[in-house]
Amino acid sequence: MVKLLKNYTMPIVRGLTVAAAVAIQVLFIVAIVHFLEQYAAWLYLGMQIASFFLACALVNDQESYRQFWVIFILLVPVIGLALYFIWGWRHINLTLRRKVDTVKQTLYACLQEDTAIYERIEADHPGKVQINRFLSSEGFPIYANTSVQYFSEGKAMLSSITEDLRAARESIFIEMFIVREGQIWDEIKQILIEKAGQGVNVRLLLDDFGCIGINTRRFRRELREAGIRVRMFAPITHDITRLSFNYRNHQKVIVIDHNIAYTGGINFADEYANLISRFEYWKDSGIRMQGEGVWGMVRIFFEMWALASRKEETIDYRAYLPDPAPDADGYVQPFGDGPFNNPENPAEELYSHMINKARKHLLITTPYLILEQKMTEDLCRAARSGVEVHIVVPHIYDKWYIYMVNVANYGKLIKSGVHLHEFLPGFIHSKTIVCDDECAVCGTINMDFRSFYLHYECGVLLYGSEAVREIREDIAAAISESEEIRYDTWLGRPWYYKLIQWILKLFSSLF
Repeated sequence: MVKLLKNYTMPIVRGLTVAAAVAIQVLFIVAIVHFLEQYAAWLYLGMQIASFFLACALVNDQESYRQFWVIFILLVPVIGLALYFIWGWRHINLTLRRKVDTVKQTLYACLQEDTAIYERIEADHPGKVQINRFLSSEGFPIYANTSVQYFSEGKAMLSSITEDLRAARESIFIEMFIVREGQIWDEIKQILIEKAGQGVNVRLLLDDFGCIGINTRRFRRELREAGIRVRMFAPITHDITRLSFNYRNHQKVIVIDHNIAYTGGINFADEYANLISRFEYWKDSGIRMQGEGVWGMVRIFFEMWALASRKEETIDYRAYLPDPAPDADGYVQPFGDGPFNNPENPAEELYSHMINKARKHLLITTPYLILEQKMTEDLCRAARSGVEVHIVVPHIYDKWYIYMVNVANYGKLIKSGVHLHEFLPGFIHSKTIVCDDECAVCGTINMDFRSFYLHYECGVLLYGSEAVREIREDIAAAISESEEIRYDTWLGRPWYYKLIQWILKLFSSLF
């Protein structure tokens, strides 16, 4: 009983430890500022002047993240200045970046890109090939000879994953944001233990914050003793002074025998298969790839594996080159994103390209609609230009404050002609976008600041495959079960809702 209680309370203790450390930092800074104000007036004045100039520099930045810091620095100049350089200034660990860049270059050189694909895409989709060329310029090649299966619900995808895991013979690589105790994880864990016992190379990369409820010493020891290699990404108790734990690994990647890969919005928890009810019906989506395009997911996994490893590891990456799929249709272009790319962000730029290249239809599903000014303008411009833009968001929400910010963002979009639909049966967690029935993205990317700037994300750009049509039909089905929000309805919400939403929107980049 004592061991069970200790195992249960450990995540709570870790979380409280981090919270206490953050509180101590704030109190320490407040004490220093008070001391300067009383005994070092000239230095305090200099810091106030520096705060003013920093606010002036940030005010020209369109990121809402920067706008929050402008307000905070002007409200409490010296404290705001100190906290900005501790928490707000997005720094890059150059040692880690060099390590990851080395892995990237090695992996990129293993499988050369077939540039003739662009000529074929330009012939079939002349207005969209620039999207592919952009991703390629960011280091994400396009692949043919890859079959794609789309899943419109979590239960079907998780069933397919377990079936493929049972058939694994050589390797299983899993990168997951959330793992929770329940039927789904119990089944997958047992399969992984069995496969590791059979000599299969099993690697498990989990985000420490996303798995905080399950990540205990006992949990890690059980897996490692079974022969599973486990890495925890960015432990929340590390580097607290920089709030590096804000940079979460939100990617979901599963690679089996280097020939099959999965990604999408689905984590290893029972609600994703609707085995338990959280926010009523949980709507999600994902894809399964088989063939050459799997290499793109292998690359993403090993890059993140290197980022989470303390020591460099010698790996023969060529041993994981996939085989072509004979029944392939269309093309796939897997890509990843993360803080190392700031201020250039492939995921955000990809979405902007798709929005600006749309000529007829643009269909989007996202649980969180917290947009930067640039993307809001892109969507509004597309709608005013005659593109039929539909965005599906949850009506039943998981976080009330994010829903309030979602609603605050409706007005300008609806007024410009964007159709906003709230999904009524439950919580829609699916992250997809379809442009003109020609190309689509399925992945882990929410349309919010965190996905575009703070989190590590991944997805797959699909071209000319049957999956593009299936994603479009799935979004259309979601729209049929949704309520469209009218502009007069949005204007007519209570004044206190408007006030709360306005205040929360100022702080939306922190959500």
